[in-house]
Amino acid sequence: MAVRHRLIKKPPADVWAILADAERYGQWVVGPDRAELNGGTWPELGAALRYAMKIGPFTLHNRTVVRRVEPISILELEAYSGPLGTARIAMELRPWGKDTLVILDEHPLRGAGGALHNGLLDAAQQIRHRAMLGRLARLCEGTDTPVRGAADRPRPRHA
Repeated sequence: MAVRHRLIKKPPADVWAILADAERYGQWVVGPDRAELNGGTWPELGAALRYAMKIGPFTLHNRTVVRRVEPISILELEAYSGPLGTARIAMELRPWGKDTLVILDEHPLRGAGGALHNGLLDAAQQIRHRAMLGRLARLCEGTDTPVRGAADRPRPRHA
């Protein structure tokens, strides 16, 4: 299980505003190449995003679904990674004075990811989580220089 935390120098409502904006998903999550809404209204219960992730020469077509949401405090997601299985990604936002303590907890749920889960994979996740929380902090605190262009940001899919 990979758990990491980061103090963000903004109140929980400001951090939540970034998490709740599907258009900004690709700006703080490490991995997605492009993302778009795939059902529901993000981040309501059952809402989903779909996106592609490149790992070396391979491209995985993934989907992430909101499994639990308590606005301004909790967002729990289930990420579907095809043959790799699924993972639970939970983010908790705790008020910390005027700031926000963000706790990120991720672990495999089903499939190959769960069967192959080990300390080495946890270490790799810690590196990924450090980058994700760093990106989130920069976006929230207004110190971000976008890594991706506007064309790579998640876009709503209109029915």
